[in-house]
Amino acid sequence: MWLYLGFTVFVAAMLAVDLGVVHRRAREVKPREAALWSAGWVALALLFTAGVYWFRGSEAGLEMLTGYVIEKALSVDNLFVIVVLITALAVPAALRHKLLFWGVVGAIAMRAVFIAAGAAILHQLHAAVYLFGGFLLFAGARLLFGKGAAFNPKKSRLLALAHRIIPSVRDYRGGKFFVRDGGRLLATPLLFALIAVEATDVVFALDSIPAVFAVTEDPFLVYSSNVLALLGMRSLYFVLATAVEKLPYLKHGLALVLVFVGAKMMLGGVLPIPIGLSLATIATIIGGSVALSLIATRTIRANLRLANEADAAANGAPRR
Repeated sequence: MWLYLGFTVFVAAMLAVDLGVVHRRAREVKPREAALWSAGWVALALLFTAGVYWFRGSEAGLEMLTGYVIEKALSVDNLFVIVVLITALAVPAALRHKLLFWGVVGAIAMRAVFIAAGAAILHQLHAAVYLFGGFLLFAGARLLFGKGAAFNPKKSRLLALAHRIIPSVRDYRGGKFFVRDGGRLLATPLLFALIAVEATDVVFALDSIPAVFAVTEDPFLVYSSNVLALLGMRSLYFVLATAVEKLPYLKHGLALVLVFVGAKMMLGGVLPIPIGLSLATIATIIGGSVALSLIATRTIRANLRLANEADAAANGAPRR
């Protein structure tokens, strides 16, 4: 319990510094600043992983690193949805950091509950690994082959219900979640955006938490890898918000990762896969999907440029 308490206090201190000092005033976060913060959070996670490696051995260190890589990769898929959500709800740029900050705080609390429940289930009924593994296989196949309708938060039943239950105003009022208007306490659109972000994380946690349990059944490693990946999610949002369209094959890579860890979980008793090989496989899948996306995007841009030049030449217009 002291280990959990110490880690949680450290995380709370880092979050307090982030919101209370660095981002004390609401402002737009530029991509360069976000990239530096993202690199800092990754460096912090790697430093923590090195500590686990030093104090608890190489096996625990590799499990921690693999769990972090899985969570970090799956958080990108979560960010794709959050980008659409924030854009559709017209959240002002200056308020997005605060929204994501409190979204992360809520996500950490909810994931702690989910991880404790998952650990208890596996402790009492180890056969549940097959249930978790089967669910990951299903989630990976759904992500790989699914062709659902585009996500539209304005048609969300949860938000519609929240609007009916909670009295609200229509416009954003600075960075406030509630305001007093005519003697009544009313919610602002920022609160409903937060509800949507938290609901999104609950859905994605159903995939990501079992994925880390496929790597390690140590609850502390599952918890710490989840939290460290979540800490960097806010800055990663501002890095990826303008680059979503440049990674068309990343979803396919994440789907294959879910299929791989699901198969690993189900075959663990018959064909155990060493943690080092698991880490190398996951890193190769993610790295390959990112590289393929960048190559495809560059090829499309080159073809469009050639087509524009050919069209300009055919019409007698000067080349640009």
